[in-house]
Amino acid sequence: MVSYWLCMTNEDNWRVVRDKKVWGVSERYRRLVEAVRPGDYLVFYVMPKRIMGVFKAISKPFESRERIFPWRGAGGREVYPLRVRLEPVMVAEKPLMFDELVPKLSFIKNKARWTGYLRRAMLRIPEEDFELILGRLSGGE
Repeated sequence: MVSYWLCMTNEDNWRVVRDKKVWGVSERYRRLVEAVRPGDYLVFYVMPKRIMGVFKAISKPFESRERIFPWRGAGGREVYPLRVRLEPVMVAEKPLMFDELVPKLSFIKNKARWTGYLRRAMLRIPEEDFELILGRLSGGE
């Protein structure tokens, strides 16, 4: 069964995802990333408020200590060792503004305080929310 994930990152780490085709999280999110399976879809939310692309997982989660993520907020110490290899499904030419989607996303129950849902590395989202995001990213309504 395919799962759909919303992955939160910053601009620097988005470039790594896009260019190296790998997503990584810290030890804190081990249980979440270990639920990702080949064939799952990952939607990338890039701070602030932008959806920048959709990728498909092509590996099971694995561990690597190679320093490829330049996260400055962690003092350069975090390597995001729990990783998944990806292939691009759609990379946005122009960002899809997330706040425009909030009224239609079913996983966001409190529309007034939607940012609280994004205070983690990743979360599973319903298929209908994934389809909405993918459709809007590809230029549809």
